[in-house]
Amino acid sequence: MELMIEQLERKYGEKTAVANVSLTLHQGIYGLLGANGAGKTTLMRMLCGILKPTSGRITFDHMDVNSEEYRARLGYLPQDFGYYPEFSGQDFLMYLAALKGLYKKTAQRKVKELLELVSLTEVSKKKIKTYSGGMKQRLGIAQALLNEPEIIVLDEPTAGLDPKERVRFRNLIEDLGKESIVLLSTHIVSDIEHIADYVLLMKDGRLIYNGSMDKIGKDLEEFYLEQFGEEKDNV
Repeated sequence: MELMIEQLERKYGEKTAVANVSLTLHQGIYGLLGANGAGKTTLMRMLCGILKPTSGRITFDHMDVNSEEYRARLGYLPQDFGYYPEFSGQDFLMYLAALKGLYKKTAQRKVKELLELVSLTEVSKKKIKTYSGGMKQRLGIAQALLNEPEIIVLDEPTAGLDPKERVRFRNLIEDLGKESIVLLSTHIVSDIEHIADYVLLMKDGRLIYNGSMDKIGKDLEEFYLEQFGEEKDNV
């Protein structure tokens, strides 16, 4: 299991959003940290095949990012995930499972399993418009797992979650990292500190640090401040 990113670059006119990023990801949880505008979301959208790089290459076990085989192994929760408020949580997942090409019986089994996993079974038949922010985020994580992905990309997944929800989320992600490549983007340092095996730091479109949590050898917040030289909130 190997996700390779080679000399990836994305420009918007004269502005470079992602600059010459190269890294290789294996099984485990990767925490991608950086201030707003650092290039995190642009990088993730390229990894998901939504945005075409200006130059560079992305492959997973030699499969190109634009191939059907790659997409079949990918689960993605974008920062602003679109829900259908009149759908129930269960119907919404069944609808997305059909779009992903799952057979009905397989989809029913998987949806039931995922609703239990994200603790939404009791409200599965209620309309999504009645869900709290945390419940919607958990539903978003469930949809990302419908196709049993080997690559899971989560963009700011803890935004708007209360402390209890965040702990529940961390436990869920820890389990996923045992069998998949999980890339988790956030600007909340403590989320990364609790669950990540590896830390990636982005600044001005560049990858300025790539290493294991063990290598840091100090408080991640302190390390972050040293690298960025700026005051940090949302810890």
